[in-house]
Formats: sequence, C-alpha cells, structure tokens
Amino acid sequence: MSRFPALEKRIGHRFADAALLEQALTHRSFGSPHNERLEFLGDGVLGCVITGELVKRFALASEGRLTHAKAELVRESTLAGVARQLGLSEFLRLGEGALRSGGADRASILADALEALYGAVFLDGGYERARRAILRTYGAALAEVDVGALRKDPKTRLQEYLQAGRHRLPQYRLAATRGPKQQPVFQIECTVADLGLAASGEGPSRLAAEKQAAENLLKLIGQ
Repeated sequence: MSRFPALEKRIGHRFADAALLEQALTHRSFGSPHNERLEFLGDGVLGCVITGELVKRFALASEGRLTHAKAELVRESTLAGVARQLGLSEFLRLGEGALRSGGADRASILADALEALYGAVFLDGGYERARRAILRTYGAALAEVDVGALRKDPKTRLQEYLQAGRHRLPQYRLAATRGPKQQPVFQIECTVADLGLAASGEGPSRLAAEKQAAENLLKLIGQ
C-alpha cells in the first residue's frame, strides 16, 4: 500500500507498485535505489507527451515555433513550478545535508523528481496513464502557451534593445519573496541606470519574475 495517497490523488494515478513511487521521490543523497534512472525515463516520456499535445493543439504552427514552445514547457524552471504546485517537496526523501541546504525547494531537485514521477507512472501503468498524469499536472502551463505569439523572451529583447542604443545592461535584484515555502512568489526589480528606469515583476521562480520585470520595463520605453 502506498505511503503517499495525497500525491497519488493529485496526479490522478494510484500505483500498483508502491516501490516505484517511493524510488521516484528518493534523491541520491538519501540512498539507493534513487530516482536518477526514473528521471531519465520520465524526461523522454514528458517530451513525447508535450510534443504530441503541441502538434494537436497548434496544427498550423511551424516546427520552429513548436520547438520553442516545447523548450519553454520542459525547462527546469517550468518543471520546478509544476512540482511546487503539486507540493512535491513535502514528499521528497533527501539526505540530511541536502535538507539542511534547502534541497527540498531547489529547482533542480524538484524538476528531476517530477520527471522521475512521470517515469514511475509510465512503468507502473503504461504510456496512456503517464500521459494523463502529465496533462493533469501540466494543465495550467499548457493552457498558457500561445505558439502564435512566441518570440524572444523579454530579457533577451531588453538586452538587445539596450545594446543597440549603447546603454548599460539591465540589473536584476530580488526585492522580496512571499508565500508558502512550497509555492513561493518572487518579486524582482529590473533597473537600467543610465535611462533612469526601473520596473518590477513577480513569478513562481526568479527567472519568471525577471522576465516579467523585463517585459514591464520594455513597456516603459515603448517596446
């Protein structure tokens, strides 16, 4: 019998082999068997599911736009955000050193554990069960994708604009963090000193908040 019924309910899959779920949640620092092989498998399953969904949802999008969208959806920061929404950190098995250093909320550990979880579902129930679990947990992230509007991210666009005008590059500063540990909200301030401009942004990760801040600063300068 699984020791993680709350997590199974959240992903919509009840494990026949509870040992697979336990392994998916076990970091190398805790001991063996750990989740690295399952993470490798889950990475492939996730990529296949996301690719299939993008092709189905955006039938007229070019390969380049689909590739860009997929990269955004399977990047570490997106995975960590999904893991935080699941409350995955409360189920992780970490060694004492990793726990003391805040490993339960480290983006890389959360991202790997989420992919391992998908790999475990695949082994336990097959591809269709894994696909359902991924779509259930990735619902919000997939709903926000607009392939037709994809372009360079705001940080890149801001940097290119400033370089073209021979201005100094922007500076990003963490202004505040709020919310529960498993679902933090970061507030970042972006400043361009020689233009005398500053803008802030918020997001579930520092990168997401930086992008929002850069987007808001681009609006200030009419870009």
